[in-house]
Amino acid sequence: MVFSWRGGFETRRLLLSLLLLAAWESGSGQVHYSVPEEAKHGTFVGRIAQDLGLELAELVPRLFRVASKGRGDLLEVNLQNGILFVNSRIDREELCGRSAECSIHLEVIVDRPLQVFHVEVEVKDINDNPPVFRGEQKVLISESAPLESRFPLEGASDADIGLNSLLTYRLSLNEYFTLKLITKTDKSILPELILRKALDREEIPELNMLLTALDGGKPQLTESVQIQITILDVNDNAPEFDKPGYKVVLFENVPNGTRIIQLNASDLDEGPNREISYGIRMILPLSEKCMFLINPQTGEIRIYGKLDFEENNEYEIQVNAIDKGIPPMAGHCTVLVEVLDLNDNTPEVMITSLSLPVREDAQVGTVIALISVSDCDSGANGQVTCSLTPPHIPFKLVSTFKNYYSLVLDSVLDRESASNYEVVVTARDGGSPSLSATASVSVEVADVNDNAPAFTQPEYTVFVKENNPPGCHIFTLSARDADAQENALVSYSLVER
Repeated sequence: MVFSWRGGFETRRLLLSLLLLAAWESGSGQVHYSVPEEAKHGTFVGRIAQDLGLELAELVPRLFRVASKGRGDLLEVNLQNGILFVNSRIDREELCGRSAECSIHLEVIVDRPLQVFHVEVEVKDINDNPPVFRGEQKVLISESAPLESRFPLEGASDADIGLNSLLTYRLSLNEYFTLKLITKTDKSILPELILRKALDREEIPELNMLLTALDGGKPQLTESVQIQITILDVNDNAPEFDKPGYKVVLFENVPNGTRIIQLNASDLDEGPNREISYGIRMILPLSEKCMFLINPQTGEIRIYGKLDFEENNEYEIQVNAIDKGIPPMAGHCTVLVEVLDLNDNTPEVMITSLSLPVREDAQVGTVIALISVSDCDSGANGQVTCSLTPPHIPFKLVSTFKNYYSLVLDSVLDRESASNYEVVVTARDGGSPSLSATASVSVEVADVNDNAPAFTQPEYTVFVKENNPPGCHIFTLSARDADAQENALVSYSLVER
């Protein structure tokens, strides 16, 4: 097609308008502009009148106007110079979301004659949005997790596009985890924690770290989120008592049901792994008179029955504390119960006679009887001393060995003075108050012919009448003997002088 420019001004203008209209009708998009988002009011976009082939002088007469679908106030045309400029804030993310392409489509309309032009203004993304996390992230990890275990984290999002939304991550310095970045099929990056050091909940029950997201824009924008790692417990700690052994001292007369000790064990684990049940594993020695019982919930040990020092003066109680983990773990301790003696046993006295009766001519030191004493108590309560009553008797006690005595003759006997002695042996212990027991022995003195007969008078004078017949009674003599039995029998005979 050949155009001739001969003719008047009006002819040439009409011809140019027809050519432009034909061009726009044959394919829109002939005029394309771009503007960065967030550009300030008045920012130059393009010389729209010139680019559409319109004269500045005819913009007002031909009712030049611009219409935009949805947001007509974002861009405006200065009718004095035909320049398209930014009229109000343009937010690409608000306008187009995360679409890769974002444009404002304008309809430019002029009248006389009616013409419609289509103008596309591309909105360019700038790095005006930092990465955004949804909120604090909580990660649960068992303390038994093996090294090199992986724990995915939730990444951030960035409302920008392209390089501005390309994120990478950084983890705050710590000794347990490193950060690994996984590139997904859509080219996005997913952060993962990698365990580098074994965890111990009892040492560190919780870890707090910062995960920082960095975008690819210039200047680079960042955002951080706290990563709260809770270490989950496993039953890796046995219950422990305050001490491995305890000692309790009790008198043997404590009442039935007396609490002897309150045990306490603790477990560093948590939940069921730290809940403890107490039990008695063994009691040494066994006793038929008393037993010890423990409250499985409180660890309180009480005695039931009667302690008897003379039966057992010491008990060893072996106690378990078992947690409720799976599998359970146990701690152990020993309770030593020392029983103190009370003076609750009376001394016992046993007398064994050796030589009774005792001849009155027995020598001083002669052993008359053997005496043994005993007391089931201990210490001073079992230390026994002996004495004789009544006082001032011709006997004494001689200690021959511990708790053994001899009853011996202490002075000369005289049956004619005393033929029998009731000797009382008193055994008394050293308790407070003391207890005593007595035993009696009857010592009979055997006679020895140590006394001559004696007349009632040493000399008698008798007058006899003469001429008495033979056999007549003249006089009666009387003699006696202080001895006994046959030694006291007296016979008479006459001796001439």
